[in-house]
Amino acid sequence: MLWEIFLVFLRIGLFAIGGAYSFLPLLQKEIVEIHAWLSKEEFLEVLGMVKIFPGAISIKFATYTGYKMAGIPGAVVANFANLLSPALLIFLATIFYRHFKNAPQIKGAFDTIQLAVFAMILAVAFQTVNITALIKWQNIAIILLTFLLFMFTKIHPAVIIIGAGLIGAVFMR
Repeated sequence: MLWEIFLVFLRIGLFAIGGAYSFLPLLQKEIVEIHAWLSKEEFLEVLGMVKIFPGAISIKFATYTGYKMAGIPGAVVANFANLLSPALLIFLATIFYRHFKNAPQIKGAFDTIQLAVFAMILAVAFQTVNITALIKWQNIAIILLTFLLFMFTKIHPAVIIIGAGLIGAVFMR
């Protein structure tokens, strides 16, 4: 089991290109669909939970999943594997980038990767929402309010998420 956890989180770390949420499609495919370590419902619950705690989402998912599957050794192995790929890749990329950073092909590649990551994040966002729930005006209001607060204020995302949770607990039961 530990070897399997290592390989899965090594792959996730290797392909988590583009920031905090870019790895979610791969993470969901690996731990929900392929290995069935988490159900889709549990995945979404953990995703909601890990967003309110500080630190990298991939580390928190690795800790949760590794611990669930193999206790403390599983959590340690999952985190080590999750960090190994990016650490090695950033080391190699730094060497490469220093020599080729002004090449138009490199800029074009990074710009296109950013667009692809945006599309994957959007796809995961749609998968995490019950589409029929979007019909309710209250839900649309929460989405719009959250978007506006996140885009146009300096309110910390954790405060916005906790606020949304409180609104849901009080008014949307």
